[in-house]
Amino acid sequence: MLAKLKQALLNLAKPERAIQTARFFKTGEGQYGEGDIFIGITNPEVRTLVKEFWKVITLADIQILLDDKIHEFRFTGLMILVEQFQKADEEKRTAIVEFYLNNLPQINNWDLVDCSCYKILGEYLLNKDRQVLYQLAESKHLWSERIAVVSTMAFIRKGQFLDCFKLSVLFLTHPHDLMHKACGWMLREIGKRDELALEEFLEENLTKMPRTMLRYAIEKMDEKKRLSYLKR
Repeated sequence: MLAKLKQALLNLAKPERAIQTARFFKTGEGQYGEGDIFIGITNPEVRTLVKEFWKVITLADIQILLDDKIHEFRFTGLMILVEQFQKADEEKRTAIVEFYLNNLPQINNWDLVDCSCYKILGEYLLNKDRQVLYQLAESKHLWSERIAVVSTMAFIRKGQFLDCFKLSVLFLTHPHDLMHKACGWMLREIGKRDELALEEFLEENLTKMPRTMLRYAIEKMDEKKRLSYLKR
């Protein structure tokens, strides 16, 4: 079935779109996605195939997809993994999380992180010790660091904000704007649920926050309040 899935993906390839997508995901020399290969498949097209194949693709098959040089193959593998995790019992979920953590080098762009980490690792850690997130945060590896903070989306949706706040503080001095955007995004999600909690965080950390993180965090506030934070 893996060969059938890979052929189905190849049949959807669009060279013109691939050029645009590669540019969008910064695959040029010295950029964060340097050397990544795209073939021009849309996310909705991938999701359609995931619905068709997720039941018949094994972890060994997903490993092959994650090891592939083609970005959309890795994306498809992760989307299938998410689907399998959501349908799995606790024993299988544990195996999937271990598999996920063993494949961090292959989760090597922000869309691969964002489509998978909070739906797998975040969900799994809801009722467990979360130290692994802090280990990822201290890894000095950009995508592992992003996994750490974006995984807190699962907690935020349950009204649990502390880990997001603690990780965001750790990343206040991070050199990459992809981390500023990730933290700001999660803080914005908190603000949508509890604006007072976000405001308390901002009062403590406003002067140390990168501008991008702040802009993302306050995006959903009313204009007057937003402008007030930006002026400060």
